Amino acid sequence: MIMMSSLLDKELHLLLDGLTAWAALELPRILGAALLLMVGWWFSSRAQRATAALLTRQTRIDPTLRGLLSSLVHYGILILVIVAALGEIGVETTSILAALGAAGLAIGLALQGTLSNIAAGLMLIWLRPFRVGDYVETASFAGTVHEVGLFATELHSTEGVFQFVPNSELWNKRIVNYTRLRTRMVDLKFGISYADDTEAARAALLAAVASDARIETDPAPFVFVDELADSAVVMRLRCWTPTPDYWSVRRALMENGKIAIEQAGLTIPYPQHEVHVRGDALMKKAAA
Repeated sequence: MIMMSSLLDKELHLLLDGLTAWAALELPRILGAALLLMVGWWFSSRAQRATAALLTRQTRIDPTLRGLLSSLVHYGILILVIVAALGEIGVETTSILAALGAAGLAIGLALQGTLSNIAAGLMLIWLRPFRVGDYVETASFAGTVHEVGLFATELHSTEGVFQFVPNSELWNKRIVNYTRLRTRMVDLKFGISYADDTEAARAALLAAVASDARIETDPAPFVFVDELADSAVVMRLRCWTPTPDYWSVRRALMENGKIAIEQAGLTIPYPQHEVHVRGDALMKKAAA
């Protein structure tokens, strides 16, 4: 029993001596690698913010590129820091590169959706169907573009709702950009009575358009008879305005057009149906 206890003590001492020697040799490397990771993470975050601030001050750089370039700086520094930390604990650089290649292949197969978002983000930046500040709409999303990132795009809806949309959802869908072009057409309809003069209605609507300085003169506004409806003659007004003024001009013309028609002595009729009853037909039915 005493011999077994002494053997255990000897083995324990050997183990402790080995751990002490390993700690004296490897612990500084591990602590150095951990410190390097923490400093690298802090520095990459600061570099990302500094890059974004620098790009914001550069008027020649499209705002759409800011989020993507700052993200690339952040992740690029992190990769270098991780490689340096692994080298600090004794891992060979060639082994690291081989491991990164194998891991990249495995991650690529496992995260195909994420990689497709990155590819879609790069294509969105390259082809630029929209920029930061544009109002866009797809079959599923609509909002003002706030930032185009490496993995997703941030949209803000008109109701003040935050939307974080994967880039692949935008790249694979039909995109309608309402603010890309400089001007936009305002298209409104007004109904007048069949007894009213269409030329008077046209003059009244064109006068309402001429009173608004935000409306373009080239191409010139025009009004035409668009439809002979059941209860009214439908006059259609079309004019062009700068895109930022579109909604305010549309609302103003809707109100001012109604006022102009009424001031011209014209009538905006209600939906109605005329029913003609023949007296002789009623007499025959009553006699029967």
